[in-house]
Order: sequence, then structure tokens, then C-alpha cells
Amino acid sequence: MLSKPIPLWIYAGGAALAALAGSVNAFGFLSVHHQALTHMSGTFTLIGIGLAQGDRAALQHALLVLLFFFLGCVVSGLIIRQSTLRAGRRYGFALSCEAGLLFGAGYLFRHHSFAGAYLATMACGLQNAMATSYSGAVIRTTHITGIVTDLGIAVGLAARRERVDWRRMRLYGILLAGFFTGGALGALGFSRWSHDTILIPAAGAAIIGVSYTIFKHAERQRQQTPPTRPLP
Repeated sequence: MLSKPIPLWIYAGGAALAALAGSVNAFGFLSVHHQALTHMSGTFTLIGIGLAQGDRAALQHALLVLLFFFLGCVVSGLIIRQSTLRAGRRYGFALSCEAGLLFGAGYLFRHHSFAGAYLATMACGLQNAMATSYSGAVIRTTHITGIVTDLGIAVGLAARRERVDWRRMRLYGILLAGFFTGGALGALGFSRWSHDTILIPAAGAAIIGVSYTIFKHAERQRQQTPPTRPLP
């Protein structure tokens, strides 16, 4: 069970980040390599297939996707340095780095270099490692396997009339809805703008990162300002 209530900023931020990841993942499926970019289960399978079939090009691509996702996680660990989600940690800077990677991916795709997929998957690795838990709830914003599993367990427990942590399930439901919405919007964008669609989640990550940084700076200034005493 959650040890404390979930603040609104986690609901809103989680939904927004899940939507960004959903759009990038749709882009990955519709792009030249037709594979997921936001999680590595399928990529590991492709590595095995490449080895079994002796397809060196496919094997090299899958290994690079895995490597860049891993590097994104490393960068996140260097920036945030903690696995527990807390307001005030360097999420604004991490999101700015994610935006830069996605803009870089867009630049490479525009110049007909499909190596942009590696920068996009690095951005997803960075985002996925930014927040791992809050008050006992595991938070992932770039894949939904665990979310669907936990929701299914909750339904089974409810059917047995056992206690269910509905606050946690509400959070997971919002993340699921965000990922789905982002995927749909990403597919619509790709049908209209092709590879330039990656610039939309890039701009979204930049806006979220800058907004969060401004908000935390204003909050810090407010906390440092001494309270005014009433006139006698």
C-alpha cells in the first residue's frame, strides 16, 4: 500500500512523460526499422534472432539500440543520483537533456541518417531511469508491461474481495492512458509529417523540463523569503 498520498504533480508529470514515450514508440514502429524504442524486451529478442540467422546488420542495429538505451540510463543516474522520486531533484535538467537528444534524432532523420533512432532510444532510457519509485509505487513511463500486470492483479484481488491499493491503481491507469494517447497522436503525426514527428515529443520534453525548472526556482525563492511581520 502507498505510504502517503500521490501529489497532483506526479499524476500530471507521469501522464505527460508516458504520452511522450508513447509517441516516440509509435514513431519507432512506423519508421524504417519497425521496432520499439522505449523498452528493450523486443530488442533482446532481435539480438537472439540476428545471432541465430547470422544477420550481421540486424544484430548490429539491435545491439546499438540496447547500448544507447543503457547509456541513457547511465546519464540519468549521473544527473539525478537517486532511485526515489522526489520534488526538487534535477528532473528539469534531465528532461532538457532528453529534449536535446530527441531534437538531435530529428536532425539526423531529416538528413536521411537513421542513426537518429539511437539518439531517440537513448532519450527513452534517460526518461525511464529518471523515476523508479514513489512511496512504494514503481513508476515506469516508457513501457506498460508492469502496469498492465499490476492492474490485472488488482482486478483479481478485487474479485476475491481482498484489499486493493486503488490509489496506486489510479496512478497506473493514468500512465496507461497517457502512453496510449501518445501512441495514437504519434501515429497521426507520422502519417502527416513522417520523420519530423519526433520533433513533437522533443518540444514536449523541453517545455516540461523548462516549466519544471522555473516552478522549482520560484518555489525555492518563496521558501527563502522571510515572512513579513504585520505592522503594530
